[in-house]
Amino acid sequence: MKYPRSLPWVALLFVAHAGPAWAHGVIGKRFFPATLTIDDPFVADELSLPSVLHIKGSEAKQTTLGAEFSKRITPDLGLSIGAEYNFIDPNDPDERSSSGFGNPELSVKYTFFKSAAHEAVLSLGFGWEIGGAGEKSGGAESFSTLSPALFFGKGLGDLPDTLAFLRPVAVTGVFGAEIPLTDEESNRLTYGVAFEYSLPYLQQFVRDVGLPKPFSQLIPVVELLFQTPLDGGKTTGTVNPGIIWAGKLVEVGVEAIIPINSETGKNVGVRALLHFFLDDIAPTVFRPIFQ
Repeated sequence: MKYPRSLPWVALLFVAHAGPAWAHGVIGKRFFPATLTIDDPFVADELSLPSVLHIKGSEAKQTTLGAEFSKRITPDLGLSIGAEYNFIDPNDPDERSSSGFGNPELSVKYTFFKSAAHEAVLSLGFGWEIGGAGEKSGGAESFSTLSPALFFGKGLGDLPDTLAFLRPVAVTGVFGAEIPLTDEESNRLTYGVAFEYSLPYLQQFVRDVGLPKPFSQLIPVVELLFQTPLDGGKTTGTVNPGIIWAGKLVEVGVEAIIPINSETGKNVGVRALLHFFLDDIAPTVFRPIFQ
């Protein structure tokens, strides 16, 4: 059980490195946290362990424990591998609960545009959910799914002085597709956006309003993520308001999962994340393989 063993280490990190002087996920003066619902546009050495999701659907309650490790090959090219373990508890009392590993996912991301002056970044990504590698009891599909995507990030730090209090706002997002390699499922467009208001940015670069720690390191966020089937099916999606606390080496976040319509679901769920900035924790070890 890696999670319980990691807690004392995390506590030490909180105490020893609570300052906001990030190197990870930075463009210009802007630090972009790792968002919980939508992947951020940055290439980095990082570890999400664990990510947790719990929601009650129309047929069952699902709890998912996940982990993802990302490694830079060059400063702008990175690889990631993610895995999850699912607990499925049917609403029908006559059905048995089950659990098991979902399919793992490999992904590659390449950052092809950066503007420090405008706090802007663009990246291309490609994901591969490896069908049949997980367990049917954990909800794993027998077919693979490919996921090409464009990721973007933009901070509003270049606004004029008259709009200075909007400078802490940043937007990240994704526009892509999910292509199941089977005739049983339709292709889907996936698109979403995350709105952030960085209190650390407000304190450091706009005005020190006197927020004490840990409030000065909070980043309120609202993420919206949608899927539209290309066979004419109805769009589904969720609105995910939450809060992120980010230190120099680690961040913690929690969000609600609110369905946008009955096709998505009827119950509010919760998602949480513990995320380690490996390239800040051990920069001599976790660095690009090729400079």
